[in-house]
Amino acid sequence: MRDGRTVNSKFLTAKLGMVLVVALAASAIDVLTALAGSDWRADVFEVTQPPPGWVDFCAQQPSECAGPTTVPGELALSWGAWMDLVWINTWVNETIKPLTDIEHWGVVDRWSYPDDGYGDCEDYVLLKRRMLMQSGWPREALLVTVVRDEKDEGHAVLTVTTDRGDYILDNQNKNILLWSETRYRFIKRQSQADPNVWVSLSNQQPAIATATSR
Repeated sequence: MRDGRTVNSKFLTAKLGMVLVVALAASAIDVLTALAGSDWRADVFEVTQPPPGWVDFCAQQPSECAGPTTVPGELALSWGAWMDLVWINTWVNETIKPLTDIEHWGVVDRWSYPDDGYGDCEDYVLLKRRMLMQSGWPREALLVTVVRDEKDEGHAVLTVTTDRGDYILDNQNKNILLWSETRYRFIKRQSQADPNVWVSLSNQQPAIATATSR
């Protein structure tokens, strides 16, 4: 039976501290080279249609999608910023329990915050995006992204654009990887200038790929 607990940003607990230590140890070795100077970014092409789930989400919660058009800038990926990413990515992945929209809501696709503790890929993405913005991250650096996974199925991840490259926060992988280190085909994502404008991406699989943790 679901406990109906509300997910919020007051999550600094002893359990989280232990999870964070483990996550940092697992991730740090993999990203040191990238942090040292990689500038890999996904190629952006023309404006395209936003996912229907995003349109419906914005219709239900317009305040979450409103905001002025901004000039994209580079976010400096400091070690402290990296720890923020690992912390929030790990907490959301560990706390939210996977549940399809059919099981959860009785519909094929519904984008929403997993405030009851359950959700599917885009719900994880929305929560990570919200928590990072609440922590002071600029919206234009946090882009909801649609990909095709190894099974050629649709999947949502959060792209974090930085001066070190585009990093991917994924509920199917405990590690944070450069977009080029995933096995995904990148289809579309939010524009940095306007969250309600979506742009298409190269649909070719990245040249560099590593296995993901399921």
